[in-house]
Amino acid sequence: MTHSQESDETLASATEQESTPEQATAVEVDSTTAAEAPAPTPARSPSPAAFAARPKAPAAAATPSPVAPAAVAPAVDLAEAAKFGRAEDDGHVFLLLDGEEFPVGQYPGASKEEALTYFVRKFDDIIAQVALLEQRVEAKAPTTDMNKTVTHLREQLGERTSVGDVNAALARLTALEDSIKALGLAERASHDAARAVELASREAIVAEAEGIAAEDPTAIQWKVSSARMNELFEAWKLAQKSGMRLGRATEEGLWKRFRSARTVFDRHRRAYFSQLDNNNAAAKTAKESLIEAAEALAASTDWGFAAGEYRRLMDQWKASPRASRKDDDALWARFRGAQDKFFAARQEANNALDEEFGANLIVKEALIAEAEALLPIKDLNATKKTLQNIRDRWEEAGKVPRNDMQRVEAGLRKVEDAVRSADEDNWRRSDPEAKARTSSALSQLEATIAGLKEDLEKAQKAGDARKVAKAEEALAARELWLEQIQKAAADFS
Repeated sequence: MTHSQESDETLASATEQESTPEQATAVEVDSTTAAEAPAPTPARSPSPAAFAARPKAPAAAATPSPVAPAAVAPAVDLAEAAKFGRAEDDGHVFLLLDGEEFPVGQYPGASKEEALTYFVRKFDDIIAQVALLEQRVEAKAPTTDMNKTVTHLREQLGERTSVGDVNAALARLTALEDSIKALGLAERASHDAARAVELASREAIVAEAEGIAAEDPTAIQWKVSSARMNELFEAWKLAQKSGMRLGRATEEGLWKRFRSARTVFDRHRRAYFSQLDNNNAAAKTAKESLIEAAEALAASTDWGFAAGEYRRLMDQWKASPRASRKDDDALWARFRGAQDKFFAARQEANNALDEEFGANLIVKEALIAEAEALLPIKDLNATKKTLQNIRDRWEEAGKVPRNDMQRVEAGLRKVEDAVRSADEDNWRRSDPEAKARTSSALSQLEATIAGLKEDLEKAQKAGDARKVAKAEEALAARELWLEQIQKAAADFS
C-alpha cells in the first residue's frame, strides 16, 4: 500500500468522536495529503493500533507544494449550513439544535468549511432517504418496511452525527408516519376486498361443482358435465397455486365441499355408464340389422326407391340407442360404406346421363334465345303461335344435365310469363261486362255533372256564396271521377 493510499483511507475514516492522541499524531503526519484528497465517504473509525501500524510520511511531505491544487467548491450552501452547525479550527463540528450545541464528530486535517461540509452531506444523505420514502408513499408502494425505515431515520437523527435542520426532518418523518398509517389502512382495505373476491371465486367454483353433482343422472349430459367438472378442478388448483391465501380453516372447508361434490358426481357417472354397457348389446344387434339392409341395397339400380330406403334406414339409425364409442364407430363405418357404394354408383350413372344430355342442352339454349327474341310482344296472336311451336320442340329436345335443368327452365318460363301477362291484359281490355259497367258509370257521372252545373248556375244568380262553394266542390270531385272513368273506357277501345 502506498503512502497516498494510506492517506486516503485515513481521511475516509474520519471519526465522529474526538480523536485519541495516537489518532491525532497519525492525522498530523498525513495532513498534507488530506488537503489534496476528495471529501471522504463515512466509514467506521479505525482503531489507534491501525494508525500506529502505518508508516509515517517523510518530513518533506509536510511541506506544501509551491502550487497547491484548486479547492473543490463545496456541494452545500455553507451560509445555510451555518444556521444548524459550526466547525472549529481543529476539525470539531457541532450541531445547533433548539439553542443547544451537540458535538457530532471531528474532521481533522481539513478546513472548517470542509469539516462542516462533510457532516452536512451526512445529513443530506438522511434527507435523501426521507425524500425517497416520501416518493414511495406517494406512489403507494407496499408499506411492509416503511415503519422500520422511519424508525431507523429517527435513530440516525437522534445520534447527532450530522448537521442540518433536524426539527424539519423530524416533522417530515412525523408526517410520513401519518401517511404510512393511512396507506396501511388502504392496503388493508384493498387486501380485504381482494380476499372477498377470492373467497367469492372459490365459493363459486364449489357451488357450481355441487350443482353439477346434484343433477339428475338420467338427464345429465355426461360429456359436457365431465369436461366442466375437470375445468372447475383445474380452476381450483390454479387458485390454490397462485390465488390469495384465505386461511387454512376456510380453504379446508371449501376443499371438503368440492371434493365431496366430485365424489358424488363420479359415483353417478360410473352407475350411468354401467347401465349403458348393459344396453350396448341390444344397440349393436339393432344396428347390425340396419347394416344388413343397407348392404342389400348397395347394388340396386332403382335409384329413386333405394335413395328413399336409405333415408328411412338413416332415420332408424339416428333413433337407435348408441353402443359404446368403439363399437358404434365400427358399426357406423359399415353402414356408411354401404351408403357410399350406392351413391357412388348413382353418381356415376348420373354423370353418364349428363354427358348424354349435353347435346339436348345446346338445343334448349337455342330455343331460349329464339323465345327471348319474341319480346317485347308486338302481335300477341302471332307470338302465342310461335311460342307454342317452341314448346313443342322443347319437349322433343329431351332432358338436360341436372345442374343446368333449373337454369334453362327458368329461361323459357320468363318468356311464357310475359306472354301470359299480355294475354290476360288483352282479355281485361276486351271483357264485355267490364266494358258495359264502365259505359254505364260514365253516363251516370256525366248526368250528375250536368245537374251540378245547373245548381252552380242557380246559386251564382241567387248570390248565395255558401251554395256556390258547395256546388263548385262537388262539381270538381265529379269531374275528377269522370276523367278516371274516361281513361278506363279508353283502355277498352
